[in-house]
Amino acid sequence: MKILVTGAAGFIGYHLCERLLSLNYEVIGLDNINDYYDVNLKYSRLENLGISSNDIAYNELIIGNKHSNQFKFIKLNIEDKDNLPLLFAKEGFDMVCNLAAQAGVRYSIENPFAYVESNVVGFVNVLEVCRNYKVGKLVYASSSSVYGTNEKIPFSVEDNVDNPISLYAATKKSNELMAHTYSHLFGFTTIGLRFFTVYGPWGRPDMAMFLFTEAILNNKPIKVFNNGELSRDFTYIDDIINGVVATIEQETEKKYAVYNIGNNNPTRLLDFIELIEKSTGKIVQKNFLPMQPGDVEKTWADIKDLQNDFGYTPSINVEYGVKEFIEWYKKYYNII
Repeated sequence: MKILVTGAAGFIGYHLCERLLSLNYEVIGLDNINDYYDVNLKYSRLENLGISSNDIAYNELIIGNKHSNQFKFIKLNIEDKDNLPLLFAKEGFDMVCNLAAQAGVRYSIENPFAYVESNVVGFVNVLEVCRNYKVGKLVYASSSSVYGTNEKIPFSVEDNVDNPISLYAATKKSNELMAHTYSHLFGFTTIGLRFFTVYGPWGRPDMAMFLFTEAILNNKPIKVFNNGELSRDFTYIDDIINGVVATIEQETEKKYAVYNIGNNNPTRLLDFIELIEKSTGKIVQKNFLPMQPGDVEKTWADIKDLQNDFGYTPSINVEYGVKEFIEWYKKYYNII
């Protein structure tokens, strides 16, 4: 089976490529390598997949030097209406996992057009090429942010999600609606995954795990929003990848579905910080600040649908996950 993974230089996309290659799939990774965060981290992920940054040029397919030539990479925008169809026509993908998106809740307030281009125009382009080139299944990234001001806990896919509080969330809700339309009209399967606060090695530098660890190890204070009265359903990357791979590999009778993919066990932000302090052996100065626009107080995933349909069972606790991330961080940044 040949699988396209968009967002392959990103956090989840990189780990998914690694797993699919270990399962002997033929994988083509796509990413535009934008500078929303440090591109060197993205290049390092690609290096691990056998792609040298020196070889990367826009719209040129590169064969990786690892994994027995089963991995190829192309630098491309998903909103590129000319070149994305050409890639699909040439490669004949059996399946697509769309993880490419402009990420970040707070940045969507500053730069809304980046979100419309990638998350709306880009996603329609992906749907169109899946339709026109007979892709059997599209698995795509949604987000827990779609729940917005929902006060019912835990969040269920049956809950109303008509109250997003960031443009990022609104674009992800639009993805779910567009996927439903294409599944209904054109008959291919679409599966949306609402990710809940993913963390782990090779994580995003704009996420709490990375920001807190960086500050603590460099003896800098951290910002703690809503005066610490926050909790998140922190979900370790290996559990996430297990769930994504299950939706890729297993057959389903549903032409359209949306699932929560989380840990089903929220952690208080202050407890999370305490675990980082314990793992680093340092106490951090905390600057308590009010709630940020677009943020929510609590996330908690009801994962029963993903459990029932795909056997998803998260197994990695936060203590282990924090330790693994910090070990990776120290190794990557050469901190003794």
